Amino acid sequence: MSLTFDERKAVVDFRIEKARRAFEQAQGVVELQYWETIANRLYYAAYNAVSAMLIAYGYMAHSHDGVIHLFGQHFVKPGIVDVKDGKLYHQLFTMRLTGDYDDTYGLTSEDVLPLIEPASELIEKAISIATKKINESQA
Repeated sequence: MSLTFDERKAVVDFRIEKARRAFEQAQGVVELQYWETIANRLYYAAYNAVSAMLIAYGYMAHSHDGVIHLFGQHFVKPGIVDVKDGKLYHQLFTMRLTGDYDDTYGLTSEDVLPLIEPASELIEKAISIATKKINESQA
């Protein structure tokens, strides 16, 4: 599916908004100590930010695995973002799967809390890259 510039910009803007909202939700739930919910919101914040970045560059993924693959191929491997960001994104994905679907393990504060700040940095980095690319494309 090919998007016009205006459609692509609208999708990028919407994904950025969703990323920021999901991260705020994660932060808001910390006090309640709902670790699975926080893990879910952190992942979806990162997912939407990384998706915005991919879309800004014209890459379309059709699954969560596709986003992981394209992120690695087009941003981690060429060094646009650090390898640690790729590993963090995959860790957030795995943690979300554990929290949502694992019937034998519940997430704890030790699993989730150390990832909040790095997730915030990844999200803001992806948003910055997406915004810069869209602004350059518009010029």
